[in-house]
Amino acid sequence: MKNLRRKTLAAASAVSLGVGLAVTGGLVPAASAAGPDTTYLVLAPQGATTDKAAARVAAAGGTVVAGYHQIGVLVVRSTNPDFTSRVAGAGVESVASTAGLGTLLDQGETVEVSAATAAAATADPTAEPLFGQQWDMPMIDVPQAHAVNAGSADVVVGVLDSGISSSHPDLATQIAKDKSASCIGGVADTDEAAWNPTVSDHGTHVAGTIAAAVNGVGVTGVAPGVKVAAVKVVNDDLYIYPEAALCGFMWAADHGMQLTNNSYFIDPWELNCRNDARQRPVWQAVQRAIRYSNSKGVLNVASAGNSNFDLAHKITDIHSPNNDTPEIRENLTNACLDLPAEAPGVVTVSAVGRTGEKSFYSSYGQGVIDVTAPGGDTRYRTQGAGPTSTDGILSTTWNPATKINGWGYKQGTSMSGPHATGVAALALSAHPGLAPGALAALLERTAEAQSCPDGVYNPAPLHPAGPNAYDATCSGGERNGFYGAGMVNAYNAVK
Repeated sequence: MKNLRRKTLAAASAVSLGVGLAVTGGLVPAASAAGPDTTYLVLAPQGATTDKAAARVAAAGGTVVAGYHQIGVLVVRSTNPDFTSRVAGAGVESVASTAGLGTLLDQGETVEVSAATAAAATADPTAEPLFGQQWDMPMIDVPQAHAVNAGSADVVVGVLDSGISSSHPDLATQIAKDKSASCIGGVADTDEAAWNPTVSDHGTHVAGTIAAAVNGVGVTGVAPGVKVAAVKVVNDDLYIYPEAALCGFMWAADHGMQLTNNSYFIDPWELNCRNDARQRPVWQAVQRAIRYSNSKGVLNVASAGNSNFDLAHKITDIHSPNNDTPEIRENLTNACLDLPAEAPGVVTVSAVGRTGEKSFYSSYGQGVIDVTAPGGDTRYRTQGAGPTSTDGILSTTWNPATKINGWGYKQGTSMSGPHATGVAALALSAHPGLAPGALAALLERTAEAQSCPDGVYNPAPLHPAGPNAYDATCSGGERNGFYGAGMVNAYNAVK
């Protein structure tokens, strides 16, 4: 969806949660006038326990609402306006308020198909009524892959998103309910109502691309034999906060998931700068969570973003906080990264349309993009041709206004990411036991290489933003900035 990077896209174990923890003794809380109830990330030194940090939190007038002791991170609430300065000291490496660091989810437009179309019979090989409109599936050889391996129920994919409709006819049998949770506020809530969608169909659409059932209804997913778990990180104001994403990675790691799909970015700026005092604790906490999930056998897949941004050449960040005073940051360095897409150990996915060319909106970057996949491109390139819904990605939907399940089109790297995640799930089904690094290598090795276009790429000459608004230049050879190692291929991954 348009500018998903700017407005994304995007639950801890019972053992790790320390709900309402209050440690006293040694330090005396300082009296202070109460301020707004604020969330903080408090980090203990790498490798250290959180005991001293928890004591300092209590003494500074804070309450630990979630303790991720495995990685030395506490999610804290406090009304003490001096909390940051009061909590600093021995046992605390860094601390940051997450107030104002929420990222607004841009759901994009959903173009729904009619009930009659959804029920129409077809002669397509999957026997799914809407398969004929899923141009994306043949593009990555999904029918051929399903003839070999359609996925194993032992593989569970965590969908870190806005929730998944558990009543959708194409998804009801596909959800691992015992592994699903809401992570809003940084604390896991396993109630089914909590992890169902409330304001957005984004997560339901993503889940359908990964694993919609082959059941004679609607569409097929890339890997209909696997399970998906709803890990809700988008609140009812449509914001994603760092503590929710942190919780999501930890929940997936501690609940037996082998893959996560992440179609969002963390922080309201385009980039998270780890040399910025305010942003560094967020980077540290999320990076620790991603490393931990890797150690627990999880491969994380992330969308590259929809700003047509060259992630390999970061100079100016024009996408300032969307819930704060606008700000343009210049003279940036590679200390500023798209998080989680540019975190080490994460597979980063760009998007293409049905022609196989880079989608006009897709971000890119030599050495950043690992693979590409269908994401849709409704701004067709032929002179005189306007946008059509069928150039988007068809998947499962849930209408927030009517609360009705259905099917519809969306576009964005939010849609390309789950194609890559689905292929990875098929690969893991066919080759059980692959470690995250080996699985990522297999995904790249089985991709179909795509060459850079010549010269300046001008994919949307008729776009209302201007004829050159989406110009981009591709660099690299067989592995390049637009497509990485190439287009993911489901059949190559399982044969």
